[in-house]
Amino acid sequence: MEGTVLSVVIDCNALLIPNGVPVTLRKGEQVMITQAIGGTYTVSVQGNLARVDSLDADALGIEVDLQSANCFMIPKELTDESVWEMLATCYDPEIPVNIVELGLIYKMTLNNDEGHIAIEMTLTAAGCGMGPVLVNDIRTRLLKIPQVKQVDVELVFDPPWNQGLMSEAAKLQLGFL
Repeated sequence: MEGTVLSVVIDCNALLIPNGVPVTLRKGEQVMITQAIGGTYTVSVQGNLARVDSLDADALGIEVDLQSANCFMIPKELTDESVWEMLATCYDPEIPVNIVELGLIYKMTLNNDEGHIAIEMTLTAAGCGMGPVLVNDIRTRLLKIPQVKQVDVELVFDPPWNQGLMSEAAKLQLGFL
């Protein structure tokens, strides 16, 4: 699907990348899909990148399948492993690597008795406007786990993110090895 050029079928809400400013993609506007992973679409439009939610895929002429729009299986049990698996379904809108492999998650604390998850995370750049979008993605996905009652996500910038925090797989995928 990446590289596909489409005409917007109906007006569509999107977020400009990297500043997170809401925009409207207008009917008839030409867009090129640059990334279609993690349940969202990154499109190139008029020299800019924009993020389109999977639930708005019909505006791009893509059939919306609500089950596949979630693009992940909801775990039945709340464990450290299931939380990390859900976190790995969140993708940076500019980089085709999930936030776990990118090394954006510094700390995850699970209180199973209370159904509480606390996350400390960073961004690849401190001024990135997509931070609130990623925080919302994390909360939304983790709250789908039935036992989860509360999710707190804190953006931290100390230590600053660097490429050394990425997994070997991410470095390989992005050509850093």
